[in-house]
Amino acid sequence: MSQVKSIFNNMGWLFIPQILSSICGFIWTVLIANYLGVNGNGILGFAISLSEILAVTTDFGISTHIVRHVSTDYSQAPKYLGNAIPLKSLFGIGTFILTLIILIILKTDELTITITLLFTIEMIINSFKGLFNGCFQAFEEGKYQGIGNILTTALLFIFILIAIFTDLGIYGITLAYVISNLIVLVYTYGALRKHIARPKFEINTTFWKKLTIVALPFAATGILYSIYYSIDVIMLKALVGNYATGIYNATYKLVSVLTLFYSIYTAVIFPVMSKFFKNDETLLIVSFEKSIKYLMFIIIPLAFATVYYSADVIHLIYPKGEFANASSVLNILIWTVCLLFLSGACNILLNASHKEVAVTRIYLIAATFNVVLNLFMIPKYSYNGAAITTVLSDIIIVLLQSYVIYKLGFRPNKRLYKDLAKIIIGSIFISIILNVLHMDMFLAIPVSITIYLIIMYLLNILDNDDKYVIKEIIGKN
Repeated sequence: MSQVKSIFNNMGWLFIPQILSSICGFIWTVLIANYLGVNGNGILGFAISLSEILAVTTDFGISTHIVRHVSTDYSQAPKYLGNAIPLKSLFGIGTFILTLIILIILKTDELTITITLLFTIEMIINSFKGLFNGCFQAFEEGKYQGIGNILTTALLFIFILIAIFTDLGIYGITLAYVISNLIVLVYTYGALRKHIARPKFEINTTFWKKLTIVALPFAATGILYSIYYSIDVIMLKALVGNYATGIYNATYKLVSVLTLFYSIYTAVIFPVMSKFFKNDETLLIVSFEKSIKYLMFIIIPLAFATVYYSADVIHLIYPKGEFANASSVLNILIWTVCLLFLSGACNILLNASHKEVAVTRIYLIAATFNVVLNLFMIPKYSYNGAAITTVLSDIIIVLLQSYVIYKLGFRPNKRLYKDLAKIIIGSIFISIILNVLHMDMFLAIPVSITIYLIIMYLLNILDNDDKYVIKEIIGKN
């Protein structure tokens, strides 16, 4: 099987479950927000954000390092897994204790402490799932991760519905996350042992030390990445309270649904690009260019349409008037998705090329900028200030990444810039049509998609390489 077809077969196994996850995730995000209200949603957002910031301390980057290493040498999987599992167990215990200490220092109330600690347990469980899924990706066996994702979505959806309709409150919602992920962890480990590799358990402190040191750049990047994307919720709660946090979190959750396709693509393409770096640098650059083109083809027109219908989207999703102010946040945060897709593709290229230290430095600058600017923006502009800061920080990341990539000699073909210009032109044209026709949002969706695809066809967006990829996928080459 060709590399192209292998990539898209693995994407298929992840993409179909992710569509299901996106639909269900959208539904339970709406249900939870409306059920808990703004303040309850603020507590939930704080708990999830703090656990995400500390998630790196359960792994310290070793999972990313293992994926990159094992994808080029399958025989090392048993040894790496057998050492990583006990090592991550120790990290998990340390993370739980660290979380409790931080909550006490912050003088949070008892409810927030309990909910946050429960989400910390859920985050530790997900850390182990991430390690096992990384091995599925390294072996290009995405179907097992896909099955796990379907199981996670189904169980979480059922448990959340039970919690809401039996009125179990925020405790029930939190336990739904913990129990569903614990069940899937058992499945994932079983699939790993049966189909991929049996961990060769050992307590090799010398290897643990070496593994941790080598993975530290990934850990540093992960910590900075988590701070960068989650600190705004923590600062909102600390500086302006639960209401603003609830508004921002409700919008952020909606926007994060759009990043799911990006997460699928990066999960599949990272081990492949790691191989390309080792074996064929030309294919590495081509895969980077196509990553940007395909991701931007989807998200840019969606961003333009979201801005136009932001008030309608918020009213539809959160019919209670208390979330009406979220439309302004959505107008701003939607652009972070476009920038995330760009920076994500750049991250994959740099990490696959063993330039993780450069990525760490970039996120150090961005995280520092984000925190400092939020200290001024949040007290003055509340949730809108946090959103603006996020967009500005994303722009800094993309600019710095582009500079590093250019200095390394990984210079994209000029054709990529022309393709991006075509995508932007098509998106602007769609916005003009929407402004002129004032169509209902549901009618505008199929009309806009149709017109956009026609424009892309007329602008000749598909080059010979794209046609080759399509033929590979459908087996026509």
